[in-house]
Amino acid sequence: MSGYAFVRAAVELALPAELRPLDRALARWVRAHGGSALLAEVAAWASFADGAGDSALPLVGAAAGRHGMRRLDDEELAALTREPLVAADPGAPAAAFVFDADGRFYLRRNAADEAAVAAAVRARRDASAPAAAARADLDALFGGRDDAAVAPQRAAVAAAPGRRLFVLTGGPGTGKTTTVLRMLLMLQRCAGRPLAIQAAAPTGKAAQRLVESLRTGREALAPALGAEWAAYLDAIPDREALTLHRLLAFDPRRDRFRRNARDPLPGEVVVVDEASMMDLALLRALLAAVRPEATLVLVGDPDQLTSVAAGSALQDLVSVLTADGGCDLVRLEHSFRAERALVPVHAAVRAGDVAGFDAAWRAAGIEAVRHAPADAASLREVVLRWADRLLDGLPRPTLPALPADAPPGALAARDALVREALAALRGRQLLCALREGPSGALALDAAVEARLRQRLGVASGWFAGRPVIVTRNDYAARLFNGDVGLCLADAEGGLRVWFETVGADGLPAVRGLPVGALPVHEGAFAITIHKSQGSEYGHVAVVLPPAADSPVLSRQLLYTGLSRARRSLELWATDGALRAALEAPVRRAGGLAVRLGIA
Repeated sequence: MSGYAFVRAAVELALPAELRPLDRALARWVRAHGGSALLAEVAAWASFADGAGDSALPLVGAAAGRHGMRRLDDEELAALTREPLVAADPGAPAAAFVFDADGRFYLRRNAADEAAVAAAVRARRDASAPAAAARADLDALFGGRDDAAVAPQRAAVAAAPGRRLFVLTGGPGTGKTTTVLRMLLMLQRCAGRPLAIQAAAPTGKAAQRLVESLRTGREALAPALGAEWAAYLDAIPDREALTLHRLLAFDPRRDRFRRNARDPLPGEVVVVDEASMMDLALLRALLAAVRPEATLVLVGDPDQLTSVAAGSALQDLVSVLTADGGCDLVRLEHSFRAERALVPVHAAVRAGDVAGFDAAWRAAGIEAVRHAPADAASLREVVLRWADRLLDGLPRPTLPALPADAPPGALAARDALVREALAALRGRQLLCALREGPSGALALDAAVEARLRQRLGVASGWFAGRPVIVTRNDYAARLFNGDVGLCLADAEGGLRVWFETVGADGLPAVRGLPVGALPVHEGAFAITIHKSQGSEYGHVAVVLPPAADSPVLSRQLLYTGLSRARRSLELWATDGALRAALEAPVRRAGGLAVRLGIA
Protein backbone atom coordinates (compact mmCIF):
# COMPACT_ATOMS: atom_id res chain seq x y z
CA MET A 1 0.00 0.00 0.00
CA SER A 2 1.27 3.45 -0.89
CA GLY A 3 -0.26 5.32 2.05
CA TYR A 4 -1.63 8.01 -0.27
CA ALA A 5 -5.31 8.73 -0.85
CA PHE A 6 -6.60 8.43 -4.41
CA VAL A 7 -8.73 11.24 -5.85
CA ARG A 8 -10.26 11.57 -9.31
CA ALA A 9 -8.61 14.20 -11.50
CA ALA A 10 -11.01 16.97 -12.44
CA VAL A 11 -9.49 17.54 -15.88
CA GLU A 12 -7.30 15.62 -18.28
CA LEU A 13 -3.67 16.77 -18.35
CA ALA A 14 -2.43 18.49 -21.48
CA LEU A 15 1.21 17.42 -21.68
CA PRO A 16 3.79 18.02 -24.46
CA ALA A 17 4.09 15.36 -27.13
CA GLU A 18 7.79 14.70 -26.45
CA LEU A 19 7.10 13.25 -23.00
CA ARG A 20 7.32 9.47 -22.79
CA PRO A 21 4.58 7.12 -21.56
CA LEU A 22 6.53 6.71 -18.31
CA ASP A 23 6.56 10.48 -17.77
CA ARG A 24 2.83 10.70 -18.44
CA ALA A 25 2.17 7.84 -16.04
CA LEU A 26 3.99 9.74 -13.28
CA ALA A 27 1.89 12.83 -14.01
CA ARG A 28 -1.28 10.76 -13.64
CA TRP A 29 0.08 9.29 -10.41
CA VAL A 30 0.58 12.80 -9.02
CA ARG A 31 -2.99 13.80 -9.85
CA ALA A 32 -4.36 10.55 -8.41
CA HIS A 33 -2.49 11.23 -5.17
CA GLY A 34 -3.81 14.75 -4.72
CA GLY A 35 -1.10 16.75 -6.46
CA SER A 36 -1.91 19.78 -8.58
CA ALA A 37 -1.82 19.96 -12.36
CA LEU A 38 1.29 22.12 -12.01
CA LEU A 39 3.07 19.49 -9.92
CA ALA A 40 2.00 16.77 -12.36
CA GLU A 41 3.52 18.75 -15.23
CA VAL A 42 6.81 19.39 -13.40
CA ALA A 43 7.03 15.78 -12.20
CA ALA A 44 6.57 14.54 -15.76
CA TRP A 45 9.42 16.75 -16.95
CA ALA A 46 11.58 15.61 -14.01
CA SER A 47 10.98 12.03 -15.12
CA PHE A 48 11.92 12.98 -18.68
CA ALA A 49 15.11 14.65 -17.42
CA ASP A 50 15.94 11.54 -15.37
CA GLY A 51 15.64 9.47 -18.55
CA ALA A 52 18.06 11.87 -20.24
CA GLY A 53 20.62 11.36 -17.46
CA ASP A 54 19.91 14.39 -15.27
CA SER A 55 19.55 13.77 -11.56
CA ALA A 56 17.55 16.99 -11.17
CA LEU A 57 15.40 19.36 -13.21
CA PRO A 58 16.53 23.00 -12.89
CA LEU A 59 13.58 25.36 -12.45
CA VAL A 60 15.53 28.52 -11.58
CA GLY A 61 18.36 30.38 -13.28
CA ALA A 62 20.02 30.01 -16.66
CA ALA A 63 19.46 26.25 -16.80
CA ALA A 64 15.68 26.58 -16.37
CA GLY A 65 13.78 25.46 -19.45
CA ARG A 66 16.06 22.46 -19.96
CA HIS A 67 14.77 19.81 -22.41
CA GLY A 68 12.08 22.22 -23.62
CA MET A 69 10.07 22.59 -20.43
CA ARG A 70 8.41 25.98 -20.08
CA ARG A 71 9.81 28.41 -17.51
CA LEU A 72 7.74 28.85 -14.37
CA ASP A 73 6.92 32.24 -12.89
CA ASP A 74 7.54 33.18 -9.26
CA GLU A 75 3.99 32.38 -8.22
CA GLU A 76 4.20 28.88 -9.69
CA LEU A 77 7.57 28.26 -8.05
CA ALA A 78 6.15 29.31 -4.70
CA ALA A 79 3.11 27.08 -5.22
CA LEU A 80 5.36 24.04 -5.71
CA THR A 81 6.89 24.52 -2.27
CA ARG A 82 3.40 24.27 -0.72
CA GLU A 83 2.57 20.93 -2.36
CA PRO A 84 2.13 18.08 0.21
CA LEU A 85 4.12 15.73 -2.05
CA VAL A 86 7.10 18.13 -2.23
CA ALA A 87 9.74 18.71 0.44
CA ALA A 88 12.96 20.68 0.64
CA ASP A 89 14.87 17.65 1.93
CA PRO A 90 14.90 14.00 0.78
CA GLY A 91 14.56 12.86 4.38
CA ALA A 92 10.97 14.09 4.66
CA PRO A 93 8.85 10.91 5.10
CA ALA A 94 5.88 11.87 2.90
CA ALA A 95 7.83 13.53 0.09
CA ALA A 96 7.75 12.01 -3.38
CA PHE A 97 9.71 14.95 -4.78
CA VAL A 98 12.35 17.37 -3.55
CA PHE A 99 12.55 21.06 -4.50
CA ASP A 100 15.74 22.43 -3.00
CA ALA A 101 16.81 25.95 -2.13
CA ASP A 102 18.84 26.26 -5.35
CA GLY A 103 15.78 25.67 -7.54
CA ARG A 104 16.48 22.03 -8.46
CA PHE A 105 13.46 19.71 -8.63
CA TYR A 106 14.18 16.03 -7.94
CA LEU A 107 12.57 12.68 -7.99
CA ARG A 108 13.10 11.80 -4.34
CA ARG A 109 15.42 8.84 -5.01
CA ASN A 110 17.86 11.03 -6.96
CA ALA A 111 17.98 13.62 -4.19
CA ALA A 112 18.52 10.88 -1.63
CA ASP A 113 21.30 9.35 -3.76
CA GLU A 114 23.08 12.71 -4.07
CA ALA A 115 22.86 13.40 -0.35
CA ALA A 116 24.13 9.92 0.54
CA VAL A 117 27.04 10.05 -1.92
CA ALA A 118 28.10 13.50 -0.76
CA ALA A 119 27.98 12.47 2.91
CA ALA A 120 29.96 9.27 2.26
CA VAL A 121 32.62 11.07 0.22
CA ARG A 122 33.04 13.76 2.88
CA ALA A 123 33.29 11.12 5.60
CA ARG A 124 35.96 9.22 3.68
CA ARG A 125 37.99 12.33 3.01
CA ASP A 126 37.74 13.45 6.64
CA ALA A 127 38.81 10.00 7.89
CA SER A 128 41.95 9.89 5.73
CA ALA A 129 45.29 9.92 7.54
CA PRO A 130 47.95 10.11 4.80
CA ALA A 131 51.03 7.99 5.45
CA ALA A 132 54.48 8.59 4.05
CA ALA A 133 55.73 6.26 1.33
CA ALA A 134 59.46 5.52 1.46
CA ARG A 135 61.42 6.83 -1.50
CA ALA A 136 63.31 3.54 -1.69
CA ASP A 137 60.02 1.68 -2.14
CA LEU A 138 58.94 4.12 -4.87
CA ASP A 139 62.25 3.62 -6.64
CA ALA A 140 61.81 -0.16 -6.42
CA LEU A 141 58.30 -0.02 -7.87
CA PHE A 142 59.35 2.25 -10.73
CA GLY A 143 62.73 0.65 -11.44
CA GLY A 144 64.52 3.80 -10.31
CA ARG A 145 62.71 6.02 -12.86
CA ASP A 146 61.89 9.53 -11.65
CA ASP A 147 61.53 11.45 -14.92
CA ALA A 148 58.68 13.72 -15.96
CA ALA A 149 56.81 10.93 -17.76
CA VAL A 150 56.33 8.88 -14.57
CA ALA A 151 56.22 11.75 -12.07
CA PRO A 152 52.37 11.79 -11.86
CA GLN A 153 52.34 8.02 -11.46
CA ARG A 154 54.86 8.24 -8.62
CA ALA A 155 52.79 11.01 -7.05
CA ALA A 156 49.67 8.83 -7.14
CA VAL A 157 51.46 5.83 -5.61
CA ALA A 158 53.01 8.02 -2.90
CA ALA A 159 49.71 9.76 -2.06
CA ALA A 160 47.45 6.70 -1.75
CA PRO A 161 48.57 5.21 1.61
CA GLY A 162 46.35 6.22 4.50
CA ARG A 163 43.55 7.57 2.34
CA ARG A 164 40.01 6.23 2.46
CA LEU A 165 39.22 7.55 -1.04
CA PHE A 166 41.56 8.05 -3.97
CA VAL A 167 40.68 8.97 -7.55
CA LEU A 168 43.03 8.26 -10.46
CA THR A 169 42.12 9.64 -13.86
CA GLY A 170 43.73 9.86 -17.25
CA GLY A 171 43.22 9.30 -20.93
CA PRO A 172 44.02 6.19 -22.97
CA GLY A 173 47.55 4.90 -22.75
CA THR A 174 48.51 6.98 -19.71
CA GLY A 175 49.21 3.93 -17.56
CA LYS A 176 46.25 3.98 -15.18
CA THR A 177 46.19 0.24 -14.56
CA THR A 178 49.95 -0.08 -14.10
CA THR A 179 49.76 2.80 -11.62
CA VAL A 180 46.94 1.04 -9.77
CA LEU A 181 49.09 -2.09 -9.51
CA ARG A 182 51.96 -0.14 -7.95
CA MET A 183 49.48 1.68 -5.74
CA LEU A 184 48.15 -1.64 -4.41
CA LEU A 185 51.67 -2.83 -3.69
CA MET A 186 52.53 0.40 -1.88
CA LEU A 187 49.34 0.24 0.22
CA GLN A 188 50.39 -3.21 1.38
CA ARG A 189 53.99 -2.18 1.94
CA CYS A 190 52.91 0.69 4.18
CA ALA A 191 50.49 -1.60 6.05
CA GLY A 192 53.31 -4.08 6.59
CA ARG A 193 51.23 -7.07 5.50
CA PRO A 194 49.24 -8.39 2.54
CA LEU A 195 45.78 -6.85 2.30
CA ALA A 196 42.44 -8.25 1.13
CA ILE A 197 41.96 -6.55 -2.24
CA GLN A 198 38.85 -6.62 -4.42
CA ALA A 199 38.68 -5.29 -7.98
CA ALA A 200 35.67 -4.72 -10.20
CA ALA A 201 34.28 -2.62 -13.04
CA PRO A 202 30.77 -1.67 -14.19
CA THR A 203 30.77 -4.15 -17.10
CA GLY A 204 32.02 -7.71 -17.47
CA LYS A 205 34.28 -6.75 -20.34
CA ALA A 206 35.91 -3.91 -18.41
CA ALA A 207 36.31 -6.15 -15.35
CA GLN A 208 38.02 -8.83 -17.40
CA ARG A 209 40.42 -6.30 -18.93
CA LEU A 210 41.23 -4.99 -15.45
CA VAL A 211 42.26 -8.37 -14.03
CA GLU A 212 44.16 -9.25 -17.21
CA SER A 213 46.10 -5.98 -16.97
CA LEU A 214 46.84 -6.56 -13.27
CA ARG A 215 48.02 -10.09 -14.04
CA THR A 216 50.29 -8.95 -16.87
CA GLY A 217 51.70 -6.12 -14.79
CA ARG A 218 52.33 -8.40 -11.82
CA GLU A 219 54.24 -10.87 -13.97
CA ALA A 220 56.35 -8.05 -15.40
CA LEU A 221 57.17 -6.54 -11.99
CA ALA A 222 57.84 -9.75 -10.08
CA PRO A 223 61.43 -10.43 -11.32
CA ALA A 224 62.59 -6.91 -10.50
CA LEU A 225 60.97 -6.63 -7.07
CA GLY A 226 62.27 -9.86 -5.64
CA ALA A 227 61.26 -12.02 -2.69
CA GLU A 228 60.48 -9.23 -0.21
CA TRP A 229 57.52 -8.13 -2.35
CA ALA A 230 56.32 -11.65 -3.18
CA ALA A 231 53.53 -11.80 -0.58
CA TYR A 232 52.20 -8.44 -1.73
CA LEU A 233 52.27 -9.53 -5.36
CA ASP A 234 50.36 -12.69 -4.46
CA ALA A 235 47.56 -10.57 -2.96
CA ILE A 236 46.91 -8.75 -6.26
CA PRO A 237 43.52 -9.89 -7.66
CA ASP A 238 44.21 -11.36 -11.08
CA ARG A 239 41.69 -14.15 -11.51
CA GLU A 240 37.95 -13.60 -11.15
CA ALA A 241 36.59 -10.63 -13.13
CA LEU A 242 33.74 -9.11 -11.15
CA THR A 243 31.19 -6.64 -12.36
CA LEU A 244 30.06 -4.13 -9.76
CA HIS A 245 26.68 -5.83 -9.62
CA ARG A 246 28.32 -9.16 -8.82
CA LEU A 247 30.69 -7.54 -6.33
CA LEU A 248 27.74 -5.95 -4.52
CA ALA A 249 25.62 -9.13 -4.85
CA PHE A 250 22.71 -7.63 -6.75
CA ASP A 251 19.40 -9.41 -6.15
CA PRO A 252 17.20 -8.85 -9.23
CA ARG A 253 14.11 -10.24 -7.52
CA ARG A 254 14.25 -7.58 -4.84
CA ASP A 255 16.00 -4.96 -7.00
CA ARG A 256 18.63 -4.29 -4.37
CA PHE A 257 22.21 -5.12 -3.41
CA ARG A 258 22.84 -7.64 -0.64
CA ARG A 259 26.18 -6.01 0.18
CA ASN A 260 25.57 -2.81 2.14
CA ALA A 261 26.53 -1.07 5.38
CA ARG A 262 25.07 -3.96 7.40
CA ASP A 263 26.85 -6.60 5.31
CA PRO A 264 29.90 -4.80 3.89
CA LEU A 265 32.49 -6.03 1.44
CA PRO A 266 35.41 -7.92 2.99
CA GLY A 267 37.99 -5.98 0.99
CA GLU A 268 40.48 -3.77 2.81
CA VAL A 269 41.14 -2.14 -0.57
CA VAL A 270 38.45 -1.92 -3.26
CA VAL A 271 39.41 -0.84 -6.80
CA VAL A 272 36.81 0.13 -9.40
CA ASP A 273 37.96 0.68 -12.98
CA GLU A 274 36.03 2.56 -15.71
CA ALA A 275 34.33 4.58 -12.96
CA SER A 276 32.92 7.05 -15.52
CA MET A 277 30.31 4.37 -16.32
CA MET A 278 28.94 4.44 -12.76
CA ASP A 279 25.63 6.17 -12.28
CA LEU A 280 24.63 7.99 -9.13
CA ALA A 281 22.67 5.12 -7.58
CA LEU A 282 25.46 2.60 -8.23
CA LEU A 283 28.08 4.86 -6.63
CA ARG A 284 25.82 5.25 -3.60
CA ALA A 285 25.52 1.47 -3.27
CA LEU A 286 29.29 1.04 -3.63
CA LEU A 287 30.10 3.66 -1.00
CA ALA A 288 27.65 2.07 1.40
CA ALA A 289 29.18 -1.39 0.95
CA VAL A 290 32.86 -0.45 1.35
CA ARG A 291 33.98 -0.64 4.98
CA PRO A 292 34.65 2.79 6.54
CA GLU A 293 38.24 1.77 7.35
CA ALA A 294 38.89 0.40 3.82
CA THR A 295 40.47 2.28 0.92
CA LEU A 296 38.32 2.89 -2.15
CA VAL A 297 40.20 3.62 -5.39
CA LEU A 298 38.17 4.92 -8.33
CA VAL A 299 39.88 4.79 -11.73
CA GLY A 300 38.57 6.24 -14.96
CA ASP A 301 38.53 8.93 -17.59
CA PRO A 302 36.04 11.71 -16.75
CA ASP A 303 36.12 12.94 -20.35
CA GLN A 304 34.50 9.74 -21.61
CA LEU A 305 30.78 9.14 -21.91
CA THR A 306 28.94 9.36 -18.64
CA SER A 307 26.71 6.62 -17.27
CA VAL A 308 23.56 5.55 -19.09
CA ALA A 309 21.43 6.16 -15.98
CA ALA A 310 21.13 9.40 -14.00
CA GLY A 311 24.12 11.38 -12.84
CA SER A 312 27.69 12.15 -13.85
CA ALA A 313 29.27 10.94 -10.63
CA LEU A 314 32.93 10.72 -11.65
CA GLN A 315 32.85 14.06 -13.49
CA ASP A 316 31.32 15.78 -10.47
CA LEU A 317 33.74 14.15 -8.04
CA VAL A 318 36.76 15.04 -10.18
CA SER A 319 35.61 18.65 -10.57
CA VAL A 320 35.35 19.10 -6.80
CA LEU A 321 38.62 17.33 -5.98
CA THR A 322 40.37 19.38 -8.66
CA ALA A 323 38.99 22.62 -7.20
CA ASP A 324 40.09 21.57 -3.71
CA GLY A 325 43.62 20.93 -4.94
CA GLY A 326 44.05 17.97 -2.60
CA CYS A 327 46.29 14.94 -3.00
CA ASP A 328 43.43 12.46 -3.23
CA LEU A 329 43.16 13.04 -7.00
CA VAL A 330 45.90 12.52 -9.59
CA ARG A 331 45.42 12.93 -13.33
CA LEU A 332 47.84 11.15 -15.65
CA GLU A 333 48.62 13.11 -18.80
CA HIS A 334 51.59 11.44 -20.49
CA SER A 335 50.65 8.80 -23.08
CA PHE A 336 52.98 5.81 -23.32
CA ARG A 337 51.43 4.52 -26.51
CA ALA A 338 53.35 4.39 -29.76
CA GLU A 339 50.78 6.40 -31.72
CA ARG A 340 51.79 9.77 -30.29
CA ALA A 341 50.26 11.45 -33.35
CA LEU A 342 46.79 10.74 -31.98
CA VAL A 343 47.38 12.38 -28.58
CA PRO A 344 46.84 15.96 -29.87
CA VAL A 345 43.62 14.79 -31.55
CA HIS A 346 42.29 13.57 -28.20
CA ALA A 347 43.38 16.76 -26.47
CA ALA A 348 41.60 18.94 -29.03
CA VAL A 349 38.39 16.96 -28.63
CA ARG A 350 38.51 17.24 -24.83
CA ALA A 351 38.94 21.00 -25.18
CA GLY A 352 36.25 21.34 -27.85
CA ASP A 353 38.80 23.15 -30.04
CA VAL A 354 37.53 23.01 -33.63
CA ALA A 355 40.59 24.68 -35.19
CA GLY A 356 42.94 22.67 -32.98
CA PHE A 357 41.20 19.45 -33.97
CA ASP A 358 41.60 20.18 -37.69
CA ALA A 359 45.29 20.98 -37.20
CA ALA A 360 45.91 17.87 -35.08
CA TRP A 361 44.05 15.69 -37.57
CA ARG A 362 46.12 16.96 -40.49
CA ALA A 363 49.33 16.56 -38.49
CA ALA A 364 48.46 12.92 -37.78
CA GLY A 365 48.85 12.24 -41.52
CA ILE A 366 48.20 8.63 -42.47
CA GLU A 367 47.26 7.90 -38.87
CA ALA A 368 43.93 9.69 -39.39
CA VAL A 369 41.61 9.56 -42.41
CA ARG A 370 38.46 11.65 -42.94
CA HIS A 371 35.33 10.82 -44.94
CA ALA A 372 32.21 12.97 -45.10
CA PRO A 373 29.31 10.77 -46.28
CA ALA A 374 26.36 13.15 -46.36
CA ASP A 375 23.79 10.80 -47.90
CA ALA A 376 22.92 7.11 -48.08
CA ALA A 377 24.72 6.54 -51.39
CA SER A 378 28.03 8.02 -50.26
CA LEU A 379 27.80 6.22 -46.91
CA ARG A 380 27.22 2.91 -48.70
CA GLU A 381 30.28 3.49 -50.86
CA VAL A 382 32.47 4.09 -47.80
CA VAL A 383 31.00 1.05 -46.01
CA LEU A 384 31.69 -1.23 -48.96
CA ARG A 385 35.29 -0.06 -49.14
CA TRP A 386 35.62 -0.75 -45.40
CA ALA A 387 34.17 -4.25 -45.85
CA ASP A 388 36.53 -5.03 -48.72
CA ARG A 389 39.55 -3.98 -46.66
CA LEU A 390 38.18 -5.92 -43.69
CA LEU A 391 38.01 -9.09 -45.78
CA ASP A 392 41.79 -9.14 -46.18
CA GLY A 393 42.31 -9.41 -42.42
CA LEU A 394 39.17 -11.33 -41.53
CA PRO A 395 40.24 -14.01 -39.02
CA ARG A 396 39.13 -17.40 -40.40
CA PRO A 397 41.63 -20.03 -39.24
CA THR A 398 40.55 -23.63 -39.46
CA LEU A 399 40.62 -25.20 -36.02
CA PRO A 400 41.48 -28.87 -35.49
CA ALA A 401 38.47 -31.08 -34.84
CA LEU A 402 39.30 -32.49 -31.42
CA PRO A 403 37.50 -35.19 -29.44
CA ALA A 404 36.40 -34.52 -25.89
CA ASP A 405 39.33 -36.60 -24.55
CA ALA A 406 41.97 -34.82 -26.64
CA PRO A 407 45.36 -34.49 -24.90
CA PRO A 408 46.17 -31.15 -23.22
CA GLY A 409 48.77 -30.30 -25.82
CA ALA A 410 46.25 -30.50 -28.65
CA LEU A 411 43.76 -28.38 -26.72
CA ALA A 412 46.44 -25.78 -25.98
CA ALA A 413 47.39 -25.58 -29.68
CA ARG A 414 43.74 -25.08 -30.67
CA ASP A 415 43.21 -22.44 -27.98
CA ALA A 416 46.29 -20.58 -29.20
CA LEU A 417 44.74 -20.39 -32.68
CA VAL A 418 41.52 -19.07 -31.17
CA ARG A 419 43.36 -16.40 -29.18
CA GLU A 420 45.25 -15.38 -32.30
CA ALA A 421 41.98 -15.03 -34.23
CA LEU A 422 40.34 -13.00 -31.45
CA ALA A 423 43.38 -10.73 -31.33
CA ALA A 424 43.13 -10.21 -35.10
CA LEU A 425 39.44 -9.36 -34.69
CA ARG A 426 40.43 -6.43 -32.48
CA GLY A 427 42.61 -5.07 -35.25
CA ARG A 428 39.76 -3.11 -36.90
CA GLN A 429 36.42 -1.92 -35.57
CA LEU A 430 33.56 0.22 -36.85
CA LEU A 431 32.06 2.38 -34.07
CA CYS A 432 28.76 4.20 -34.51
CA ALA A 433 27.22 7.05 -32.57
CA LEU A 434 23.77 5.56 -33.08
CA ARG A 435 22.41 2.04 -32.80
CA GLU A 436 19.53 2.50 -35.25
CA GLY A 437 19.01 4.50 -38.43
CA PRO A 438 20.92 4.59 -41.73
CA SER A 439 24.23 5.42 -40.02
CA GLY A 440 23.57 3.25 -36.97
CA ALA A 441 25.40 0.12 -35.86
CA LEU A 442 22.61 -2.27 -36.86
CA ALA A 443 22.41 -0.98 -40.43
CA LEU A 444 26.17 -0.78 -40.97
CA ASP A 445 26.76 -4.20 -39.45
CA ALA A 446 24.18 -5.64 -41.83
CA ALA A 447 25.77 -3.84 -44.79
CA VAL A 448 29.26 -5.10 -43.99
CA GLU A 449 27.98 -8.63 -43.41
CA ALA A 450 26.04 -8.62 -46.69
CA ARG A 451 29.14 -7.50 -48.58
CA LEU A 452 31.29 -10.17 -46.97
CA ARG A 453 28.68 -12.85 -47.69
CA GLN A 454 28.73 -11.78 -51.32
CA ARG A 455 32.52 -11.91 -51.49
CA LEU A 456 32.73 -15.21 -49.59
CA GLY A 457 29.89 -16.87 -51.47
CA VAL A 458 27.84 -17.51 -48.32
CA ALA A 459 24.15 -17.07 -49.02
CA SER A 460 22.77 -17.44 -45.50
CA GLY A 461 23.50 -18.70 -42.01
CA TRP A 462 26.66 -18.45 -39.98
CA PHE A 463 30.14 -18.29 -41.48
CA ALA A 464 33.68 -18.39 -40.15
CA GLY A 465 34.86 -14.89 -39.36
CA ARG A 466 31.49 -13.50 -38.25
CA PRO A 467 31.76 -11.59 -34.94
CA VAL A 468 28.90 -11.17 -32.47
CA ILE A 469 28.39 -9.08 -29.35
CA VAL A 470 26.43 -10.30 -26.33
CA THR A 471 23.65 -7.87 -25.40
CA ARG A 472 22.45 -9.37 -22.12
CA ASN A 473 24.30 -10.80 -19.12
CA ASP A 474 24.20 -14.60 -18.93
CA TYR A 475 25.78 -15.67 -15.66
CA ALA A 476 25.24 -19.37 -16.37
CA ALA A 477 27.30 -19.06 -19.56
CA ARG A 478 29.72 -16.62 -17.85
CA LEU A 479 29.17 -14.17 -20.70
CA PHE A 480 28.26 -10.55 -20.19
CA ASN A 481 26.73 -7.62 -22.01
CA GLY A 482 29.45 -6.31 -24.34
CA ASP A 483 31.46 -9.54 -24.68
CA VAL A 484 32.52 -10.11 -28.30
CA GLY A 485 32.80 -13.57 -29.80
CA LEU A 486 34.02 -14.88 -33.15
CA CYS A 487 32.58 -17.70 -35.24
CA LEU A 488 35.27 -20.18 -36.31
CA ALA A 489 35.14 -23.48 -38.17
CA ASP A 490 36.91 -26.74 -37.42
CA ALA A 491 38.43 -29.08 -39.96
CA GLU A 492 35.10 -30.88 -40.39
CA GLY A 493 33.17 -27.68 -41.06
CA GLY A 494 31.58 -27.45 -37.60
CA LEU A 495 30.94 -23.88 -36.45
CA ARG A 496 31.29 -22.56 -32.92
CA VAL A 497 31.45 -19.04 -31.51
CA TRP A 498 34.53 -18.46 -29.39
CA PHE A 499 34.95 -16.01 -26.52
CA GLU A 500 37.76 -14.98 -24.26
CA THR A 501 36.56 -15.82 -20.77
CA VAL A 502 37.74 -16.95 -17.36
CA GLY A 503 38.17 -20.64 -16.63
CA ALA A 504 37.04 -22.51 -13.53
CA ASP A 505 40.50 -21.87 -12.04
CA GLY A 506 40.04 -18.12 -12.50
CA LEU A 507 42.69 -17.92 -15.22
CA PRO A 508 42.16 -16.60 -18.79
CA ALA A 509 40.61 -19.12 -21.13
CA VAL A 510 38.74 -19.39 -24.40
CA ARG A 511 35.45 -21.17 -24.79
CA GLY A 512 33.46 -22.14 -27.85
CA LEU A 513 29.67 -22.36 -27.83
CA PRO A 514 27.39 -23.86 -30.46
CA VAL A 515 25.66 -21.08 -32.35
CA GLY A 516 22.32 -22.22 -30.97
CA ALA A 517 23.53 -21.90 -27.36
CA LEU A 518 24.52 -18.24 -27.50
CA PRO A 519 23.00 -15.67 -25.13
CA VAL A 520 21.07 -12.78 -26.71
CA HIS A 521 23.44 -11.21 -29.23
CA GLU A 522 23.87 -9.06 -32.34
CA GLY A 523 26.39 -8.85 -35.15
CA ALA A 524 29.56 -6.97 -34.25
CA PHE A 525 31.11 -5.80 -37.51
CA ALA A 526 29.77 -2.44 -36.30
CA ILE A 527 28.90 -1.63 -32.68
CA THR A 528 27.91 1.52 -30.83
CA ILE A 529 30.45 3.77 -29.18
CA HIS A 530 28.68 3.10 -25.88
CA LYS A 531 29.33 -0.63 -26.26
CA SER A 532 33.00 0.01 -27.02
CA GLN A 533 33.78 1.64 -23.66
CA GLY A 534 36.55 -0.23 -21.94
CA SER A 535 37.85 -1.72 -25.22
CA GLU A 536 40.79 -0.95 -27.50
CA TYR A 537 41.31 -1.68 -31.19
CA GLY A 538 44.22 -1.28 -33.54
CA HIS A 539 42.31 0.75 -36.15
CA VAL A 540 38.96 2.45 -35.54
CA ALA A 541 36.43 4.14 -37.80
CA VAL A 542 34.02 6.42 -35.91
CA VAL A 543 30.69 7.11 -37.65
CA LEU A 544 28.63 10.17 -36.74
CA PRO A 545 25.10 10.84 -38.01
CA PRO A 546 25.26 13.34 -40.92
CA ALA A 547 22.79 15.86 -39.46
CA ALA A 548 24.42 18.53 -37.32
CA ASP A 549 21.29 18.81 -35.17
CA SER A 550 21.34 15.16 -34.05
CA PRO A 551 20.80 15.16 -30.27
CA VAL A 552 23.25 12.30 -29.78
CA LEU A 553 26.27 14.37 -30.85
CA SER A 554 28.54 15.38 -28.00
CA ARG A 555 32.18 16.00 -27.20
CA GLN A 556 32.28 13.02 -24.83
CA LEU A 557 30.81 10.69 -27.45
CA LEU A 558 33.39 11.72 -30.04
CA TYR A 559 36.27 11.48 -27.56
CA THR A 560 35.20 8.03 -26.36
CA GLY A 561 35.01 6.72 -29.92
CA LEU A 562 38.29 8.19 -31.15
CA SER A 563 40.21 7.18 -28.04
CA ARG A 564 39.43 3.47 -28.60
CA ALA A 565 42.13 3.41 -31.32
CA ARG A 566 45.64 2.32 -30.44
CA ARG A 567 47.23 2.88 -33.84
CA SER A 568 45.14 4.72 -36.42
CA LEU A 569 41.78 6.34 -37.06
CA GLU A 570 39.09 7.07 -39.58
CA LEU A 571 36.29 9.56 -39.00
CA TRP A 572 33.12 9.34 -41.08
CA ALA A 573 31.41 12.64 -40.39
CA THR A 574 30.18 15.75 -42.15
CA ASP A 575 31.81 19.03 -41.19
CA GLY A 576 28.59 20.15 -39.55
CA ALA A 577 28.24 17.00 -37.45
CA LEU A 578 31.88 17.14 -36.37
CA ARG A 579 31.62 20.79 -35.34
CA ALA A 580 28.39 20.10 -33.48
CA ALA A 581 30.00 17.25 -31.55
CA LEU A 582 33.06 19.32 -30.62
CA GLU A 583 30.92 22.24 -29.47
CA ALA A 584 28.46 20.20 -27.37
CA PRO A 585 29.90 19.03 -24.05
CA VAL A 586 27.56 16.88 -22.00
CA ARG A 587 26.61 18.74 -18.84
CA ARG A 588 24.13 16.82 -16.79
CA ALA A 589 21.95 18.75 -14.40
CA GLY A 590 22.16 17.87 -10.73
CA GLY A 591 23.45 19.04 -7.39
CA LEU A 592 26.12 16.48 -6.51
CA ALA A 593 29.05 18.79 -7.22
CA VAL A 594 27.46 21.49 -5.05
CA ARG A 595 26.78 19.02 -2.25
CA LEU A 596 30.33 17.66 -2.45
CA GLY A 597 31.71 21.17 -2.23
CA ILE A 598 29.92 21.90 1.03
CA ALA A 599 32.36 21.35 3.87
